[in-house]
Amino acid sequence: MEDAPARHEPESGDTVRYHCVGMMIPIGIIVKTDGKMNKRKAAEPSVPPRERLLEAAGELFYNDGIRATGVEAIAARANTTKMALYRHFQSKDALLAEWLRQVIAGYWRAFDAIEAEHAGDPRAQILGWAAFFADDAGAWSHRGCPFINSIAELPDREHVGRKLIAEYKQGQWRRLAGLCRAAGLASPEETASELMLVFEGAQVAAQNQSIADAGALALRIAGAIVERQAQASIG
Repeated sequence: MEDAPARHEPESGDTVRYHCVGMMIPIGIIVKTDGKMNKRKAAEPSVPPRERLLEAAGELFYNDGIRATGVEAIAARANTTKMALYRHFQSKDALLAEWLRQVIAGYWRAFDAIEAEHAGDPRAQILGWAAFFADDAGAWSHRGCPFINSIAELPDREHVGRKLIAEYKQGQWRRLAGLCRAAGLASPEETASELMLVFEGAQVAAQNQSIADAGALALRIAGAIVERQAQASIG
């Protein structure tokens, strides 16, 4: 089994509060506030053009969709030109990939903060992850998970965006399996798979509104999985 990705130190910049850890966690260029993306920095002239372009692209890719968003719209939202966009990014795909890297880095920082909050207690860290995803499902419910949305628009499995998301999800599973192993849970890999399925399902259910309060239900299910596997390890 490969090691989980290296931990990322928090950086300055935009943040979002995740109530499960009670702190402000940097999340790259995305700010989730009442279900809306950050629009302020995308057009602020004092912000460097590359950062403005990433802000604008993130907002438009998320809210309007990848295919529906052209480079002209991104440049206009960023208060710059298409020529400037291509000076910083070789293509729209390159800009998309950098946005996804920013989102992924923000999630790793969130997991770092959760685990730091419960240092030395891997079972509490797992439940902290569950609480994070319960909050996350509700936060994204107006438009859905950015990774699920992106995959839906990128059918080519060799696309750089698809590869980035797959690598992130695989790393997330490995890291969660490591926590399950450290917590002494029975069948840590199977437990990690069960938990990942709950987390992913909660995000989809919150988006399509098929289940009321999907995040809270996912949190209860995750707790039951952890308890069952803890009991199995001593039985």
